[in-house]
Amino acid sequence: MGEFHLHLVSDSTGETLQSMAKASLVQFESAVPIEHVWSMTRTVRQLDDIIDSIKKNPGLVLFTLVNKELRGILEKGCRNLGVPCVSVLDPVLAAFSQYLGQEARNRPGRQHALDQQYFARIEALNYTMAHDDGQMPEGLEDADIVLVGVSRTSKTPTSFYLSHRGIKTANVPIVLDCPLPDQLFHLKNPFVVGLTTSPDRLSQIRKNRLLSLQEKNETSYVDLERIKQEVIFARKLCTKQGWPIIDVSRRSVEETAAQIITLYNRRFTDEKDMRTL
Repeated sequence: MGEFHLHLVSDSTGETLQSMAKASLVQFESAVPIEHVWSMTRTVRQLDDIIDSIKKNPGLVLFTLVNKELRGILEKGCRNLGVPCVSVLDPVLAAFSQYLGQEARNRPGRQHALDQQYFARIEALNYTMAHDDGQMPEGLEDADIVLVGVSRTSKTPTSFYLSHRGIKTANVPIVLDCPLPDQLFHLKNPFVVGLTTSPDRLSQIRKNRLLSLQEKNETSYVDLERIKQEVIFARKLCTKQGWPIIDVSRRSVEETAAQIITLYNRRFTDEKDMRTL
């Protein structure tokens, strides 16, 4: 269908709407949204401006407004314009309300409150920044998760994604002929995961990296045979240490992180089961 206008109206930051829209749109290859994001919408005057914009650029309207008066104005305005208007959280809130036996509190932006989880995410992010790419190995024991792998296997972006989930994550590169920090082999609490990918893919990624740095001379860094040795060495190391390995060749950072979290949670479930035997 090509381009279309998509209006995202939120009484908070709009992150929820944007994430849901993104997750839905990947199922429609030919759809190209022109996004109009309206965040922190909490007054009638703001809504009047939004409805005027929808009139000029008609399209699908998705919203998260907990105030009944505001959502009523938006829904009426969209009906008058003949455009679809969907409250994306209604089915989820209704399900929670029925299951929990209580009404939703209808307070906008409560997920962004400065609560304990918020500060845990900040602490995790600070930790990850300080322990990226093998830095400060003496602090590895304080991590929740430690990622290891050869260069360009998405260790850093995956680490930061996990830290945004409140998980303190360090990452350590595996380099041929370069000793790994001794602390890595004596960890008691952190969960260590190896990341790998196919040598062909890794070679191409590294070549693109050098091009982005305007480096034209090829080195052993992009040599396919050398890369094969690196990948084999890293796999053998992880297997010897009993660290699970995830192949990131066909995974996005989000998918890799989801798999890591699954393994991480399973580890604690297994440990709990062992304690109850």
